[in-house]
Amino acid sequence: MTSQQKTRMSLQYLQTIVKNYKKNKFLRYGLPFLIFTVGGSLALKEWTQIRYQFAQVKGMSNAEAEKMGLHRDKKVTLEGVYDEIQKLDIDNWENKRGPRPWEPAEEKKE
Repeated sequence: MTSQQKTRMSLQYLQTIVKNYKKNKFLRYGLPFLIFTVGGSLALKEWTQIRYQFAQVKGMSNAEAEKMGLHRDKKVTLEGVYDEIQKLDIDNWENKRGPRPWEPAEEKKE
């Protein structure tokens, strides 16, 4: 056999493989679907493992934060925020119209 005959035979072999691939619906649609499903499951397993691994990491205590130079003096509680909101005057307000995109920027109505 000459090299031309070998390349022709290998080309014909590849053409038959491609033709059979195009005919077989499982290879075109089913196999990629299964690979995507199984691969996605394995990838999600790794992502959730990382998520739960880092969820177990605890935060710093106040003493450790002070050693690092972070100051956590202000304690925010729900009651404190509620008291601040109670002090606001919500009965006296004025409706202000915002600018529209189609209006020129020079026109400002107050």
